[in-house]
Amino acid sequence: MSMGKPISCDKERVSFNLARIKKGGKNYEVVVEPDNAIAYRKGASIDIKEVLRGEQIFYDAKKGIVASEAELKSLFNSSDPLKVAAVILKEGEIQLTTEYRDKLREEKKRRIIDLIHKNAVDPKTKFPHPVMRIENALVQVKCKIDEFASAEEQVEDIIKALRTVLPITVEHMVLQVNVHPTQAHQAYAMLKRMVKMKQEVWGPDGSVVVVFEIPAGMREDIMDKINSVTHGSADVTVVSEVKNK
Repeated sequence: MSMGKPISCDKERVSFNLARIKKGGKNYEVVVEPDNAIAYRKGASIDIKEVLRGEQIFYDAKKGIVASEAELKSLFNSSDPLKVAAVILKEGEIQLTTEYRDKLREEKKRRIIDLIHKNAVDPKTKFPHPVMRIENALVQVKCKIDEFASAEEQVEDIIKALRTVLPITVEHMVLQVNVHPTQAHQAYAMLKRMVKMKQEVWGPDGSVVVVFEIPAGMREDIMDKINSVTHGSADVTVVSEVKNK
């Protein structure tokens, strides 16, 4: 559910975290700070200088071969490395080191296990499954964690997979959020990445009303994010609660 063109990783093992694009038969690369590069790609308001590890455009960053200013001007309509880097980040691929991808995946795994532990129960005992039991079940079903998708948008499919080896049920609730025009697009983009929309209605003034379903235990996290984006101005209503889903 990420905004814009998806972040992707080349199968090639890279020594740096890079953003790369191919133009005119050549690669053009910048070395990036991975967390900021991913956030920038998803539309976060970050100064591009905070994304780059040096203001140089390379043909090959690993070998330190710097791109020609004349070719940058010809292909990108600018030789300004910051302007060229912005194009590379928005239109090219972000290539991450194996170590960094493993780190992201482990962080998402921990968050997913925490969400399941807090939101799901054994339908027989009505108690949460222990963390270790959930972790072992993930291994048993050979569950793959997407390092780029949020934990929230993966957890529902993962719970479905776990049901093949673990008795598990989740209580859900349906929320309706009314957002004022000034924060509507930012709030909508955030929710679109995190939840499964059931309905959305845009008003003529630019406001938006969205209805979505979440695990009941995620309510506090979702409310915190909505309040952060809207500065507490959004109107949130619990439409219904769905048990034992």
